[in-house]
Amino acid sequence: MVSRIRQVLVAAALLGTGTTTLQAQAKPAAPTVTVSGVGYLHYYYQLNADSSFSPAAHGNNFDVARSYINVTGKFSNGVSTRVTVDVDGRKAASNQQSFRLKYAYVAWTPTNSALTYKLGAIHTPLVDFEESIWEYRMQGVISLERAGYITSSDYGAGIDGTWDNDRVNMQVGVYDGEGYSNAPGDSRKDVAGRVSYRLASTDATGKSGGLRVTAYANIGKATGGASRNRFLGLVSYKSNALTLAAEYGRMQDSTSATTPKAKGSLVAAYGVYNVPNTPVAIIGRVDSFDPNTDSTATTAATRMKFNRQTRVIAGVSYRISPNLRVLADADLNSVAGGSPTNSFDKGRQVLYFHTEFKF
Repeated sequence: MVSRIRQVLVAAALLGTGTTTLQAQAKPAAPTVTVSGVGYLHYYYQLNADSSFSPAAHGNNFDVARSYINVTGKFSNGVSTRVTVDVDGRKAASNQQSFRLKYAYVAWTPTNSALTYKLGAIHTPLVDFEESIWEYRMQGVISLERAGYITSSDYGAGIDGTWDNDRVNMQVGVYDGEGYSNAPGDSRKDVAGRVSYRLASTDATGKSGGLRVTAYANIGKATGGASRNRFLGLVSYKSNALTLAAEYGRMQDSTSATTPKAKGSLVAAYGVYNVPNTPVAIIGRVDSFDPNTDSTATTAATRMKFNRQTRVIAGVSYRISPNLRVLADADLNSVAGGSPTNSFDKGRQVLYFHTEFKF
């Protein structure tokens, strides 16, 4: 009899444990909220003298180029959120920083879905992706953004997709078109999208690893009906030791619905070599863009407005820790024709010491 009672008690205990386990498995994961940040500091020395100084001198300053505070949340049923505050660098006129809302969106990834739906102030399709290849935002933004043709964030709705462990990934969205730091325009919207395909794998994983081909397009109308179109093709190779990339872009812009389109072009290439078994990396980059390939201007002033600019960047970086990296580089910009004004020329050739910190 005692033995029988003991068997019943053991069975009840096992059943209770199993029930508790099933209840624990059925309970949704607790929400998580994470705070992180990144900052870009630098010291620069201008190789060309600034004639607005008395006497003329080479500008040099310490500055905080940019800093970001990110608050991200992950919740049940595939819901996530992000809010990012962008603190711009010191302004010469007011000696004050500007605070802007860069990202503020809600995202939803349905269970077992390859797609994520976003709404709010969201990433535009190219910048975040290409920065994962370039990885030196501390030096400067990607080529198309540096030339003033796109921005990294805008207000809109979009869809991200990834298939076969990022062999294919894409992003498409509908945006206001004026960027996150500008006032909204009229009723017109921009449609932008990017798709990337991995031709071969390397030891670098993720959306940018391997040998890839990427296509990007933005088709839209600026306020008043002016054209605002961008097209870009990118070939990239990324491994843990080496990054190589080359891209070609075409841009179409007009000042109104009735004026001719200015046809711009951009060619860029860059590389990063991470020296094996060391925290040292060597970087190089060349950007060359022409805002108006049809220009036949003959005066120096007009040539300066429309002529091709070529920027060469070369430097060496050192990773002190996962949270701290420094970079010494030369940033040299040349102009084909014309006589640069002092406001442009003083910052055309610069030596930098960059610092990137993360938390």
